[in-house]
Amino acid sequence: MRTGDDGTVVITPRGVFGSDGGGELRRVLVHTVRRVRPFRLIVDLADVPELDPLNVGSVAAACELGDDHQVSVEIVSPRGEVSERLAAAGVPHQRLRKSVH
Repeated sequence: MRTGDDGTVVITPRGVFGSDGGGELRRVLVHTVRRVRPFRLIVDLADVPELDPLNVGSVAAACELGDDHQVSVEIVSPRGEVSERLAAAGVPHQRLRKSVH
């Protein structure tokens, strides 16, 4: 996780997030939205080749939680299947971007 000059928080998970991850991604997302409350949160999934349904749901829920807390949540660089799963989970296509810049 890093914070930009403008206060944007970027979370960059790496690797495969399966059901054995223990909910770490969910905890980081919820903590960032609820406690840190940046103006903008970017979740960079470039280094995540796969997300299981629980983690897909966590990312989708973070988008909704961000709306509740006035935090703009953007998902960038999701790979093909990850992007499809996020869209199927209800993440609006305008929140899914190809890159951070």
